[in-house]
Amino acid sequence: MDDRKQIYHIICFSVLFCSFIYPCLSELCHPQDKKALLQIKKGFNNPHVFSTWDPNTDCCVNWGGAHCDEKNNRIETLEIYFGGGDLSGPIPPEIGDLPYLRILWWHKQPNLTGPIPQSITKLKRLSYLVITWANLSGPIPDFLSEIKSLVSIEFSFNNLTGPIPSSLSRLTNLTGLVLDRNKLTGPIPDSFGEFQGFSFYLKLSHNQLSGKIPASLGKKDFTYVDLSRNKLEGDASVLFGSNKKMTQQVYLSRNLFEFDLSEVEFPKSLIELDLSHNKITGSIPVGLTAVDYLQGLNVSYNRLCGKIPVGGALQGFDYTAYFHNRCLCGSPLMESCK
Repeated sequence: MDDRKQIYHIICFSVLFCSFIYPCLSELCHPQDKKALLQIKKGFNNPHVFSTWDPNTDCCVNWGGAHCDEKNNRIETLEIYFGGGDLSGPIPPEIGDLPYLRILWWHKQPNLTGPIPQSITKLKRLSYLVITWANLSGPIPDFLSEIKSLVSIEFSFNNLTGPIPSSLSRLTNLTGLVLDRNKLTGPIPDSFGEFQGFSFYLKLSHNQLSGKIPASLGKKDFTYVDLSRNKLEGDASVLFGSNKKMTQQVYLSRNLFEFDLSEVEFPKSLIELDLSHNKITGSIPVGLTAVDYLQGLNVSYNRLCGKIPVGGALQGFDYTAYFHNRCLCGSPLMESCK
């Protein structure tokens, strides 16, 4: 009996010793990931948003904004959705030392500055790269095209400058590119008609883009397109067509587009269309009355003429959807057609 008691005490002591002296032996967190996270925390000068990142605890358990994969216990997500403005300075290069990271999603960090680091190309599993409402600067780097796993890129509300790299079209898994509200210049790359992702959304509004919409974009059936508030010109009708089955929302307002609307065929899938504040001529095509699910329309501040077709949803919009054109008439405008 004494021998049993002695063995029992030895076991108890061993368990307590391992638990308190060597807690790392029971951690789920991979030591490489933990080291990288602590270096990222240090690189940001120990921000409050990472206050739960305690080196004496398991990084897979209650490290705010860091999440481990349930199968391999590797860090797969870094997220700050609700802001707080706590991250300050450039993104530390150690961000590339998290080889299993799939989601990087940082939102509303206005003191997050500097360029997008090249070390991010080491993240071969990264699917979602989302850094919005921050203060990133410099160009959108060409090296992003090396991350073949990317599904979505979002850099809206930053201070990115320069042209959009055409190499992004080589990302065969990409289904969304959101670059609105930056200071981007130059044309929309011709290669953007080659995006292979299904149900693609493209948001480039509130920049300083110029030139014509590439004809190649006509090959792509974008679910969502927002090119508004740029300096784009020429014919935008390539974005439409009765053969398009996915196109739902198209926003082209406040550009310099100039084309004849009369012969444009609109997809039946269209839900919202904004062509306002351009130089579009012709008349509103009768075919627009056959777009059954149209919920939003604005063709104001153009050079349109003729009678607004009767039918469908067209009379259900406010007169402001049509006013300030050259000679549009008919309901809901007050001007009657002669």
